[in-house]
Amino acid sequence: MTLHPPTKPSWNGLTETRPTLPSSAYLSDEAFRRDLDAIWYRHWIHVCRSSDLAEPRAFRLTRIGDQEILLLRHEDGGLRAFHNSCRHRGAALKSEECGRLAGRLIVCPYHAWSYSMDGALVRTSSKVLPAGFDKAAHGLYPVAVSEWRGFVFVNLAAGPGAAVDGFDGDPGTLASWPLERLERGPVYRKEIACNWKVFWENFNECLHCPGVHPELSALVPIYGRGLMERRDDPAWQAHADDDAPQFSGRLRDGAETWSRDGSAQGRAFAGLTEADRRAGQSYVTHLPSFFVVGHADYVRSVSLRPLGPSRTELTAEWYFAEETRPETAEALDNVVAFGTLVLDQDAAICEVNQRGLSALPHRHGTLMPEEYEIARFHGWVAARTG
Repeated sequence: MTLHPPTKPSWNGLTETRPTLPSSAYLSDEAFRRDLDAIWYRHWIHVCRSSDLAEPRAFRLTRIGDQEILLLRHEDGGLRAFHNSCRHRGAALKSEECGRLAGRLIVCPYHAWSYSMDGALVRTSSKVLPAGFDKAAHGLYPVAVSEWRGFVFVNLAAGPGAAVDGFDGDPGTLASWPLERLERGPVYRKEIACNWKVFWENFNECLHCPGVHPELSALVPIYGRGLMERRDDPAWQAHADDDAPQFSGRLRDGAETWSRDGSAQGRAFAGLTEADRRAGQSYVTHLPSFFVVGHADYVRSVSLRPLGPSRTELTAEWYFAEETRPETAEALDNVVAFGTLVLDQDAAICEVNQRGLSALPHRHGTLMPEEYEIARFHGWVAARTG
């Protein structure tokens, strides 16, 4: 008979201290440029909702770093994306944030070079074409575009694959939510004085929750213990079968959703499972730009844009189905004000973190056991930037 050693408890935490990324990774122009080139210009980036380009010939501009991308809904129903640059002398094709083409051509406002909705050069303004000029070689610079369940992503590297391949974890976590047919509600936009990586680090741990998010910690009691989930506690097996919210991670007793009073003012989504409703919050993350959260009665998304080494734009959007939309302004505010409060708290503490990184002797920080997801995120960044 072969004897096997007893199975060790499956605990999420780090078993030894690890250094963070060097402080220069959050501060220098060189590191910011490296992040853009190695990550933001090479990965699928969330840019808008499919409904923002609902009509044929609808267009929209989006920006990633110093790149402008022109998105266009083709008459065949598909999306096209191009760099916002004419092949003649590089002029911007569009300056409006959004609109609709007057006809079937994209016309440069400078010298009237004209392109089809597929990006092919149709005509120039020259009276005669020079010898050897090939229209087929002067089409617009294409950008890969992909739709996932009503969300639009672009990839400047134009490599193979689709946006669904870039999720960190299983996007099927939100399979029960009708993401495609949701309608956008309030939109919250804020510029934060921190590096984009600081925001993701804050997102990936809850050691800060008791002190920074007292209201959220009361709604999700496990957060009040500084933990994200059951197995973050090294002694979790002692409460492995305990459904109390401080151990299971569900909302506090009597709460239905993330709102100021915990109540769901609209009706819950009909297709949710009991596990979906009891979870209280179901996250799907798409690095480096986006996460979306399913709640019982609404969906919330948060997207990031890096503006500089110590500046990040944050955009949060709330989505409802017709049957779950709150019926009064007060009921809607009950939901949105709570989410805004949490984001404002996160933004403020991220700015505090960023300010301290400039201390001359601070070369790097130290990760503690509960910060295992930050360690994984740092590995993701390092693998791409070297």
